[in-house]
Amino acid sequence: MTRVAALQIEAEVGNIDANLAMCADLAGRAVREGASWVVLPEFFSTGVANRPDLAQNAPGPDGAPTRLLRELAREHGVHVGGSTLVRDSDGHVRNAFFLVGPDGEVLGRHDKDLPTMWENALYIGGGDPGRVETADVTVGLAMCWELLRTQTASRLAGRVDLILAGSGWWSIPPWPPRQLTRWLERRNNARAVEAASVLAAYCGAPTVHAAHAGPVQCPMPLAGVTYGGHYEGGASVTAADGTVLALRRREEGPGFAIADVRLGRTDPRPLPDRFWLQRRGVVPALAWAYQNPYGRREYRRSGGQRPLAPAPLDRVGAPA
Repeated sequence: MTRVAALQIEAEVGNIDANLAMCADLAGRAVREGASWVVLPEFFSTGVANRPDLAQNAPGPDGAPTRLLRELAREHGVHVGGSTLVRDSDGHVRNAFFLVGPDGEVLGRHDKDLPTMWENALYIGGGDPGRVETADVTVGLAMCWELLRTQTASRLAGRVDLILAGSGWWSIPPWPPRQLTRWLERRNNARAVEAASVLAAYCGAPTVHAAHAGPVQCPMPLAGVTYGGHYEGGASVTAADGTVLALRRREEGPGFAIADVRLGRTDPRPLPDRFWLQRRGVVPALAWAYQNPYGRREYRRSGGQRPLAPAPLDRVGAPA
């Protein structure tokens, strides 16, 4: 058996130094409880919101967030992974998950394939398979709404021995009519918390899912209002058959879910013949429909969210 841990943090959006310090503290505590694999959330260095500065300030792939992963892995002699916005040498920003081995070397990288909703204004998607070979096992990588899609299960099912995942899943605020939106939010929260276990069963691999909790506020695209909600939390460790072994809910705040798992692949559940593994809900589906094209236009209009200063590149190419 192998002890694994998924961090749950309450990020201060955009405050990289504070967020890295929180991640370092929690990772150290998880290691002291015996974890040999530690997973940080999606966007662990910044949190995520509809704020262009998150992309404008994105460091290179060897920036401070990646150096933290390497330092934690080397210091503690464990595997460490997590995703952060990076600006690559072609000028584009991507949401990159790095997996680092116990010697501090980066073993592999996965770029989230489809940005979710307003995230399209911050970065472009990738096209890699999201599988990384380590000395002992093959690891699959996935982020947030990638956990909801059949194409993610297709690239990982029966091919990996462990899935490392992270999310920054936001809530549905109590907009009027409040009774309806509160009911929709309960469904949204359940979907966020269950997404990792559903994917685990469809892939036949244990899954370690790190998450954001805490409040988040930012402009709501095209609505002229301020979004004020929270991240859904739900850091978890799940066995290959989808059984949840450890779960940390949003209300529990920063910390981690930790459990012993058996690394290795089992027979996955047959995949459905549809795009989504589970229903998204009405509000997320509407947000997906209008925020995706809005975000892509914003990214093109801003020249790939050109950095504020200093500019690392002279030119940013058109998004793919």
